[in-house]
Amino acid sequence: MKKSKNAKEVEESNIKKVPLLSLKDIVIFPYSLTPLLITNPKDIKMLDEVNQGNRLISIFSDIVGESSAQDDIFLNEVNLSDVLKYGHKINDKKKILPIGVLARIIKILKFPDGTVRVLIRGLNRVQCVQFIDNKKYDTVIVQEVERKEDPKDIETTALARNVIMQFDEMTKYLPNYPQDLKMAIMDTKDSLRAVDMIVDSIHFSYIEKLNFLMIQEVKFSLQLVTILLNRELELLKLGSKIQSQVQGVMSKTQRDFFLREQLKAIKKELGDEEENNTDCQIFREKMKDINFTEEVKEVLEKELHRLEMVHKASGEYQTIYDYIDWLISIPWKKYSNDNKGIQEAEKILNKDHYGLDDIKDRILDFIAVLQLKKDKKSPILCFVGPPGVGKTSLGKSIARAMGREFARFSLGGVRDEAEIRGHRKTYIGAMPGRIIRAMKKAKTSNPVIMLDEIDKLGSDFKGDPSSALLEVLDSQQNNQFNDHYIEVDYDLSSVMFIATANILDTIPPALRDRMEIIRIPGYTATEKKQIANKYLVPRQLKENGVLVRQLSFRMSAIDEIIHFYTREAGVRLLEKTINKVCRKVARGLVSEKYKPEKRIQLAGKDIKEFLGTRKYLMDEAEASDDIGIAIGMAWTSVGGAILPLEVTLMPGKGALQLTGSLGDVMKESAQIAFSYVKSQSKKFKISADIFQKNDFHIHVPDGATPKDGPSAGITITIALLSLLTKRKVKEYTSMTGEITLRGKITPIGGVKEKVIAALCSGIKTIILPEKNRKDLEEIPNEVQKKLEILFVKHISEAVKILFN
Repeated sequence: MKKSKNAKEVEESNIKKVPLLSLKDIVIFPYSLTPLLITNPKDIKMLDEVNQGNRLISIFSDIVGESSAQDDIFLNEVNLSDVLKYGHKINDKKKILPIGVLARIIKILKFPDGTVRVLIRGLNRVQCVQFIDNKKYDTVIVQEVERKEDPKDIETTALARNVIMQFDEMTKYLPNYPQDLKMAIMDTKDSLRAVDMIVDSIHFSYIEKLNFLMIQEVKFSLQLVTILLNRELELLKLGSKIQSQVQGVMSKTQRDFFLREQLKAIKKELGDEEENNTDCQIFREKMKDINFTEEVKEVLEKELHRLEMVHKASGEYQTIYDYIDWLISIPWKKYSNDNKGIQEAEKILNKDHYGLDDIKDRILDFIAVLQLKKDKKSPILCFVGPPGVGKTSLGKSIARAMGREFARFSLGGVRDEAEIRGHRKTYIGAMPGRIIRAMKKAKTSNPVIMLDEIDKLGSDFKGDPSSALLEVLDSQQNNQFNDHYIEVDYDLSSVMFIATANILDTIPPALRDRMEIIRIPGYTATEKKQIANKYLVPRQLKENGVLVRQLSFRMSAIDEIIHFYTREAGVRLLEKTINKVCRKVARGLVSEKYKPEKRIQLAGKDIKEFLGTRKYLMDEAEASDDIGIAIGMAWTSVGGAILPLEVTLMPGKGALQLTGSLGDVMKESAQIAFSYVKSQSKKFKISADIFQKNDFHIHVPDGATPKDGPSAGITITIALLSLLTKRKVKEYTSMTGEITLRGKITPIGGVKEKVIAALCSGIKTIILPEKNRKDLEEIPNEVQKKLEILFVKHISEAVKILFN
């Protein structure tokens, strides 16, 4: 009974009736010393009366509505919105939280404006048990909230110590934190009291402090403080790091500024008046005579300003210097005067090159267009032809005929897109692409630029150069070409681009579509003789130091070299062979084998002495009394050739055998010819049994050389008819044309090359399809005069001619 009574007395001693002071946006903690400004007359009167007595008051947080807690998340299961439901209602507009602080008034100061400043000290947490409505002032019955640290709970003890350690580390980043308060907190043995003092002195939010005050469970409250302190500590560390970085940058900038000012002052004292960067002065002088665009002017001014600010020993200085130098070195709106005289341009083209009339006409057309229009847009051409036909040299002649500068670069083996568009200038050793470099080399905005070997472009992981060329070779886009290094738009619309290629198959279709394709076929033997006589021989005599009066080539010598020592579509090997002859003669002149005053006239029979035995044999038509033989004509990459064809039969069952490295198309032509002859056996008075009792063998000599195409159809048919009718074909007559199953002769290609080759081989009569009559315009008149050229529509017409 006695024990129960003592417990009741203790419980009653923890309950007190004290005046109520409700505060808004301020949280008072136990053991804290806090100044308050009181403006409410009712509260001022209450404080005066309490100050005369025991000076104890209860302080609770005043909550207006529930909005103040909506943005906060409470630890674990504690939620302020739930607590508000159980708060004590004072009137219709105000509530107080159930947990507050019992405090003692330390000092009161009254001011003339009627306000009161009071200094209070928090004692401990209390819970509102009952609200008493008093006319003088509000009163509440409170009960002390007991919060003790359990020494047996290791986790709680660890949390409390961690809070103290976090606080100690945080104060290192707070130089203005009061040292006496820090010492008081660190020396306090009661860890819960120290935590209350920490939360009160650190700038946590109002809701966070309310949260901490409301939590009665010691472990939960310590966890909350740990989270809040850790957040504040991270913010302080990050702020300190940012401040250090900013201070370091500012210190370096200020140091550089002061050093530069000192350097200027030293130069001034020494009498050195040249304070400006000499490189910048040189660049500015050059800029006065250049017609830049506004965009380029802005970029140059910006870069010059950077150059003035950077020290010459810096690596960045050289990067900026190179960039400015490139911008100034490129021609901007600097055009050369085009040679618009048609007659003069034609003379230059004819002087430099023999033949090539189609290409010359295209260039002369363009020059004529320049006279009529005001803009300077140029065409984009692509010369396609075998090696050695003069594609590159023709580009130089075009530039000379137009009065423009010429620049050339090869695209063979280029695999990096940066070769066309350039590298970013941030890279070490960066430079513009080949297009801009060619413009700098040409020194004008409207040169002729030759893109050699465009069909040999490659691609890999670094990009596709052919795709980069799409913009360059598009007349609708290249007026705003953007090089990665220059980084400003450059106008290429006035540049005449000429690409060269050996074949079109490897050029992407999109790129091929942007160019005007001009085919340059191989030269005929007649053309080669003229080129050698007018251009190659004089050039090689000069290069080898042999005078014109010391050596000359007769046409028979040139003819011998063309037919028996070279096999090519162009004239490159022909020039090398002539060069070899000139070297031999030069050696003979030096060794006094030949007398300098006596002119050496080389004829065809003399070439063997300089070049050795013949390397090639020329096809020659031969007269023959044999049946089953006909002469066709073939086109090759190095010109034309005659194609003898043989047919024979042997006992068998009507099979057809084909030999001579024939392609599929040529084999089909042989089958068509054989089927036509069998179907028309009655017409040609051929016994039907001969096809059932015999096998047929068609052979085209020179079996190591592959042959294909449909143009041998008429030749095979005539050879079969010759064999089966036992009549020989007309001598020195060749033919070409595709045959159908109805015996019609259809057109073929390569007429010019075939006809010239036939004439060189001794042919006197040539049979061509009627639809190839238009191709006579391509055949030189001197060739036509030496040949009898006949045209047929049907094989029956050819039979009448060839079998009399």
